Amino acid sequence: MFKDKVLLITGGTGSFGNAVIQKFLDKGLKEIRVFSRDEKKQEDMRIHYSSKILKFIIGDVRDFDSIKRAMKDVDFVFHAAALKQVPSCEFFPIEALRTNVLGTNNVLEAAIQSKVKRVICLSTDKAAYPVNAMGITKALMEKVAHSFTLNNTSGNTIICVTRYGNVMASRGSVIPLFIEQIKSGKDITVTNPHMTRFLMSLDEAVDLVVLAFEKSSSGDLFVQKAPSCYIGDLAIALIKMFNTDTKIINIGPRHAEKLYETLLTNEEFEKAIDIGDFYKVNLDSRDLNYQLIENNNMNSHNDSLRSYNSHNTQILSVDEIIQKLISIEYVKNELDNFTKRGVKNE
Repeated sequence: MFKDKVLLITGGTGSFGNAVIQKFLDKGLKEIRVFSRDEKKQEDMRIHYSSKILKFIIGDVRDFDSIKRAMKDVDFVFHAAALKQVPSCEFFPIEALRTNVLGTNNVLEAAIQSKVKRVICLSTDKAAYPVNAMGITKALMEKVAHSFTLNNTSGNTIICVTRYGNVMASRGSVIPLFIEQIKSGKDITVTNPHMTRFLMSLDEAVDLVVLAFEKSSSGDLFVQKAPSCYIGDLAIALIKMFNTDTKIINIGPRHAEKLYETLLTNEEFEKAIDIGDFYKVNLDSRDLNYQLIENNNMNSHNDSLRSYNSHNTQILSVDEIIQKLISIEYVKNELDNFTKRGVKNE
């Protein structure tokens, strides 16, 4: 399916972009285009991968002309460019809007004009029941993606959305923060030990995109079933793994943090199709000419309705968290380096 095709990754210098490149370099692609505004990370990737099929393009999804130029002759797009840090988006919500919403609009408009075959938009659990600027803009990003499906009557470009939980050890996430605090001999700062968060690896994140790529119709939403953990237990697991006497300090929630995250709302979960390790939610493709329903059941109530969230999925024990963490290459490398450093100090 990918052989001799051109793939464009927006925000391609991030953790997800790197994971995609590692997985797709040997898939027979004609070209992988890495589109981002970070020239330093592009240069680092160029040196690291040293691959003829990688093409690096400086640009910003906020600028339609730059993304349109990058889209020429592209077959597939993985749209990962976003502002993702919850506190930063709280302080600068208009910036989040410009990247997450208007930037997505630019990407999809350029893709349709360029006759791209398929676009996968990456979203987040924070888009379900959003309470912060980051989640609100990603929720609106999903609506923008769905609107292109509803309004793109030609149907030449398939657009779908994948919604993620926390991707372990991704840039700016909590695991690298905790490990850096342990390495520096500092206390681990936990906002609320009773918060739960989904746990996904980068490989699983890429697998979700590949599944969406292979099985989606335009407008579909895909989520991956995933376990979760208490943030306090995550800190305890890392302390045990690194065998330190690091203390845990509770500092209180950051701006607009949730106690738990939701991957599917009640309404979405009711319509979700179980496909093994994943859920798929089809788009409501009706137009604005609503027809009267003969058997009106608006007053009916489904007592089985429930969301799919990090409080009601499988919650891992400390030992299970450790088993999950040890499978992550970044964590293994950090643990090995920390252990070697300890041996040298002795």
